[in-house]
Amino acid sequence: MPLPTQAQNEAALVLFSGGQDSATCLAWALSRFGRIETLGFDYGQRHAIELACRATLRAGLQAQNRTWSDRLGMDHTLNLAALGEISDTALTREAEIAMAEGGLPNTFVPGRNIIFLNFAAALAARRGIRHIVTGVCETDYSGYPDCRDDTIKAVQVALNLGMESRFVVHTPLMWINKAETWQLAEELGGPKLVSLINQESHTCYMGERGTMHPWGHGCGHCPACDLRRNGWEEYQAKVTTNA
Repeated sequence: MPLPTQAQNEAALVLFSGGQDSATCLAWALSRFGRIETLGFDYGQRHAIELACRATLRAGLQAQNRTWSDRLGMDHTLNLAALGEISDTALTREAEIAMAEGGLPNTFVPGRNIIFLNFAAALAARRGIRHIVTGVCETDYSGYPDCRDDTIKAVQVALNLGMESRFVVHTPLMWINKAETWQLAEELGGPKLVSLINQESHTCYMGERGTMHPWGHGCGHCPACDLRRNGWEEYQAKVTTNA
């Protein structure tokens, strides 16, 4: 649903990792707000290659849409090495991806999205930005508790209480699956945007970029690749049906 017209005169900060979800969220924000800044985090993740994809995606978005180009502002990267140092997970260590005790995959980095939003809010306050956009989702995900709608709403309340602010945390992907995320990209920027995100974004937990599959780069067998491939195939089936 489009935001009120006054949002076009406001700024937003997008948590932009370089993945499919955050790239779609960036396009979503560019279609709604007058000024957009992006923020990435380097926390020692195994798939740090995603950070290298960010510049290409930003440039691609600017090339595809003149309005978006005019709206896209500064990019920021914060070093959160301490998060990687205290985390013992398959995303921050050379470990086999598996289910851990408690029913969560060992790719879960405790507190990651909560920490990300705290740092994002601190940066947004300095930059005079009220809107924060993140690509978390609880419809089609790995069960991470800090991706849930209740968690994000609670964090928004805490940020506003603790910083005497009126931040709005937007989660445009919260209630849609990966196939619908591809569809949203098409609605925002047509086939060119879908192609850009498919070819240039990174999702694979293993950080592999060598093989280009129909759904994008990746190892093809980690949970992130499985979600992306399944979503792409479902999206493509709908495209074929509607053709």
